[in-house]
Amino acid sequence: MTTAPRPPREIDGKGRTIRELLAGRKYSIDYYQREYKWQQKQVAELIDDLASKFLESHEEGNERSAVAEYGHYFLGSIIVSDKDGQKYIIDGQQRLTTLALLLIFLQHQLADPEQKGQIADLIFSQKFGKRSFNLDIPERTPCMEALYAGQEFSDADAPESVGNILARYADIEEQFPEELAGPVLPYFVDWLIENVHLIEITAYSDGDAYTIFETMNDRGLSLTPADMLKGYLLANITDSERRTRASRVWKERVQALAEIGKDEDADGIKSWLRSQFAESIRERKRGAEPQDFDLIGTEFHRWAKESGYLQTGLLEESIDECGFQKCIVSSPEFSSREVEAYVDKALKRYYLSPSYVPVALGNILRKHGWHELKGMWKSGRVFLRYLFRKKTA
Repeated sequence: MTTAPRPPREIDGKGRTIRELLAGRKYSIDYYQREYKWQQKQVAELIDDLASKFLESHEEGNERSAVAEYGHYFLGSIIVSDKDGQKYIIDGQQRLTTLALLLIFLQHQLADPEQKGQIADLIFSQKFGKRSFNLDIPERTPCMEALYAGQEFSDADAPESVGNILARYADIEEQFPEELAGPVLPYFVDWLIENVHLIEITAYSDGDAYTIFETMNDRGLSLTPADMLKGYLLANITDSERRTRASRVWKERVQALAEIGKDEDADGIKSWLRSQFAESIRERKRGAEPQDFDLIGTEFHRWAKESGYLQTGLLEESIDECGFQKCIVSSPEFSSREVEAYVDKALKRYYLSPSYVPVALGNILRKHGWHELKGMWKSGRVFLRYLFRKKTA
C-alpha cells in the first residue's frame, strides 16, 4: 500500500491591497480563537490614521484617477493557516473584522450603485441566492446581516464578539470624519481598497502558522515610545547605582499601569503630556505638518526632548535620596513642583480614602489571596515611606 506524498512545508508571504485580500476570498477562525476584542480606542486610532494619510494627498478638484498616485498606507500583517484551501486566521482577525465593519458603513454612505457593488464584493459573496460573508464566522452572521441591511439587532444571549461588533459599528458611525463625507467619500473609498496594504503570510499547517506568530511577537520587536523615553532618561544618569534605582522605579510604575490594561503605560504618559503641553494639532489638509498633539501621540520621547521640557540633560537628580522618582518635566505653565504636589494630593486622596478599603479587599478575594495581601503590605510600607519622606523633605 502506498501513501500519497506529503505536501512541501511552504510559507508564503505576499503584499495585498484590501481589494486583493477580500475580493472573492473567505476567511474563518478556529473555535479556540479569542473573541473580537477591539474597543472604541482602537477603532478611533485606525480611522484617524487612515483619514490623516488620505488627506495628506487629497486635494479638492482632483480627478478620481489621481487617487492611484496618492500615498500608500501599511496596515501590518495577518497570518493565515491554509487547510485544504480553507483559510483560517491565526493573527489579524481584529483588524479584518474592523475593516469589514468599516466597509459596511462605507457601502451605506455611497451613492454610486457601481461603487456600492464593488464594496459589497469585499464584504460577502452570493451563491444560489445565499449570502456568505467573506469573514465567515457563523455565530456572527445574524449580526453582520442586520448591519448590512441597516436593521437593528438584539440578542441577549449573543457572544462577546457580537456585542463588541455592534458597539464598534456605532463608534464608526459616530467618529467617521466629516472631512471624508460628501464628494470626498468616493475618493477615500478608492484609496482605501487600492492604496492600503497588508502582508498576508500563509502557512499550510497550524504548527507552522503558530511558529510564525510566536516568532513575530517574541523576537525583534521594535521599541515603543515609552521604551525609548526610558532609554533617553536612563542614558543620561551617569551614576550606575542611581541608574539602577531609576530603572527599578520606572519598571514598577510602568508595571502598575500595565496591570490596568494593554498600552496603559504609553497612554498614561501620552495623556499627561498632551493635557499639559499640547497647544496645537495638525490641520486636516494636504501638506499640513504634525503638531504637538500629534507628535506626543506617536513619538512623545522625542517631542519632550526637543521641546525643552526636560529639566536637565544629565537627569541624575531624577531620583531623590530615598529612591523615589522626582518629576523632571516642567513648563512655564506647570512647574515640576506643581506636578509633584498634584500627584501627592491625588495619591493621598485615593489610598487614604475609606472607599479604597473595599477595592483592596476585592483585589485580595479575586486574585491570589495571600500573595496579593503580601504585595499590598509591601506597597503600603513603600507608600508610608513616601509620605514620610515628603513631610521631612
